[in-house]
Amino acid sequence: MLCRYCNEPLPQHLYLDGIHDECLIKEGIDAGTLEPEQQERDHLLSKASHIRLTTTMSFINHEIEEELDVITAECVFGMNVFRDFFAGLTDFFGGRSKASQKVLRDARKACLDELRIEAVEIGADGVVGIDLDYSEISGKGKGMLFLVASGTAVRFKK
Repeated sequence: MLCRYCNEPLPQHLYLDGIHDECLIKEGIDAGTLEPEQQERDHLLSKASHIRLTTTMSFINHEIEEELDVITAECVFGMNVFRDFFAGLTDFFGGRSKASQKVLRDARKACLDELRIEAVEIGADGVVGIDLDYSEISGKGKGMLFLVASGTAVRFKK
């Protein structure tokens, strides 16, 4: 799990908070003032940190006991005006767009986190056969990235 302010990996004991202590201090945030929705999401993510994910149909060293259900997670991200503008310049002149790559990376991480939450809510240990589908929704000068992650939630033999 990543800190929601600096995007650096969190030690496991901070999964519940979702933020490094140093970032709390830097941002001047009182841990008690985090929005209830964010606190709930962070709590669910901490409970889901053990969920294993794979695009293959099995895990090495884990035998699947039961397939529980097909699960999905959907995320929509706005590509803000400045990112769109600079991505357009990169498209015109050539090269890689770091801003667009960051949005894609953030979308993938967020969607896989949501998939983990879906899995833990039905008692799964992992998700196999994960597929990520990206789409762009645009119009009227606005661009949105739509990402769907899907897979089969499974329980491992103990």
